[in-house]
Amino acid sequence: MLITQPAQLKSSMDTAQQFEQVIDICRKVFQSKMNDYGPSWRIMRPQSITDQLFIKACRIRSLEMKGVSKVDEGIKPEFIAIVNYGVIGLIQLALGATTVAKKMNTGKVLTLYDKYLSETKELMFAKNHDYDEAWRSMRISSYTDLILTKINRVKQIEDNDGLTTDSEGIDANYMDIINYALFGLIKLEYYERELP
Repeated sequence: MLITQPAQLKSSMDTAQQFEQVIDICRKVFQSKMNDYGPSWRIMRPQSITDQLFIKACRIRSLEMKGVSKVDEGIKPEFIAIVNYGVIGLIQLALGATTVAKKMNTGKVLTLYDKYLSETKELMFAKNHDYDEAWRSMRISSYTDLILTKINRVKQIEDNDGLTTDSEGIDANYMDIINYALFGLIKLEYYERELP
């Protein structure tokens, strides 16, 4: 009898397809929030975005450890928020924060969203090639811990005025955070369907 480890995820779709599907979910939420709030996030400084990522990741970890939520939302919306705030962080690093959230054409914002998410996805594919899809055997809680680790690294870099001596910058850490959140979303979307 062949015993399959439950931590393994057998893929009926390839990684690229799964990434595109969860990215589409995140993009739809981002666009919906843009329709409701406009580019209000443009006033956020990078440190505020890092703190927003921190509270989302802390909530995921809290729910993972407690196993119960008093607010009727699970961890999936939090991973989506981490993806979207990570992209916002990349946009803000490129454009800089403003003191007033001026109107921005939704099409332009979505073009920036797609640009930075595409760059992030390409980084994932390069790393995935080298690591041979090891992320599929990881637990979702490990993604949470890795996201929190990356956030703490970003905080330290921000405290050092963005300077590093032998480490990746804030943008690379944001990309890793986004990719770990996407891994979590893929596991949440496909894991139960694909258990033997």
